[in-house]
Amino acid sequence: MAHYIIFFNQQWVGDHSEEWFASRGPLAWAVVAEMRQAGVLVFAGGLDEDLDTAFSADATSGSLEFRSGPYARTAEYLGGLTIVDVADEEQARMWAGKIAVACGWPQEVRPFGPDPE
Repeated sequence: MAHYIIFFNQQWVGDHSEEWFASRGPLAWAVVAEMRQAGVLVFAGGLDEDLDTAFSADATSGSLEFRSGPYARTAEYLGGLTIVDVADEEQARMWAGKIAVACGWPQEVRPFGPDPE
């Protein structure tokens, strides 16, 4: 089995009405329930859109520092993610497709690197 992350940047969502978003939520959570039922779900969730709730931990200077806000202010930022444990890329593609259809915006998929154990 292999772990894949399926994610989107908040900017990929686009502008939609409240009604449109309300109609997508149940579809997305139905896919999450389907993944749970299939035994492939590791985690799924959307992130708080308020970047002021973010903070960073940085020890690159030799001492640990915590800072409010995101580590780097960038044009795009992570909106949500799903981690699945599936047999192969084909299965990861299938689940990413279901999520993309349910949410109504693109999803990027990347495999995790090898487990050091």
